[in-house]
Amino acid sequence: MSGSHNSPIPVPGTAFDVPGLTADEILARVLHRDGLMLVIDKPAGLPVHRGPKGGPNLEASFDALRFGLPRPPVLAHRLDKDTSGCLVLGRHRKATASLGLLFKHGKVGKTYWAVVEGGPAEDEGTIDMPLGRLNVERGWWQKPDPEGQKAVTTWKVCGRGDGLTWLALEPVTGRTHQLRVHMSAMGWPIVGDNIYGNGPRFGEPILHLHSREIVVPISKNKEPVRVVAPAPAHMRERLRKCGWNGE
Repeated sequence: MSGSHNSPIPVPGTAFDVPGLTADEILARVLHRDGLMLVIDKPAGLPVHRGPKGGPNLEASFDALRFGLPRPPVLAHRLDKDTSGCLVLGRHRKATASLGLLFKHGKVGKTYWAVVEGGPAEDEGTIDMPLGRLNVERGWWQKPDPEGQKAVTTWKVCGRGDGLTWLALEPVTGRTHQLRVHMSAMGWPIVGDNIYGNGPRFGEPILHLHSREIVVPISKNKEPVRVVAPAPAHMRERLRKCGWNGE
């Protein structure tokens, strides 16, 4: 690993850091593999891309995922550093281009699990709330903005308990931080969200947002590929409080 041996300088909005994955560790996280794509179970706390300062990232391990192809796979979309779960990779250029278009045009079904503080009175609903950049300094950070880009999230309550609600969220649009900002703006921030909610700057609880299921219509004449990522360790305790049965 390159870089200095000093402890990393904390970056705002970084709750915790996890080391990069070894070849064996990333292979153990492959949830689906076919000729076109892979779906891996991304750990929370690991950025998908190498940042400007370097440091551990998921892409650094992709060489272990060639499975006989000449090049490593390529990200077909992104997940936030602190989000866990289903992440889709294209195995060659043509596949990556096709996947990119499916994501861009909203053809990929995505379901996230979140545990939120408090929660809605109803059992399901839709949030239609445009988002814009918070400011120039915080390039990625978003805020509700009537003049911003359209952002729509549907949600359904899966369970409640102990002042928490377990939600299944489907982002109809794919704005940066969309689910996090929408939950916070509704008054039910995601547990562990240290940008838009009440999560600590460092330490537990970490963000309780997990890409639970992805449905990819990759081949015209085949059923879509449906992949589910197991609930991550850091969310299980609060999911159980909300009635999750461990599946």
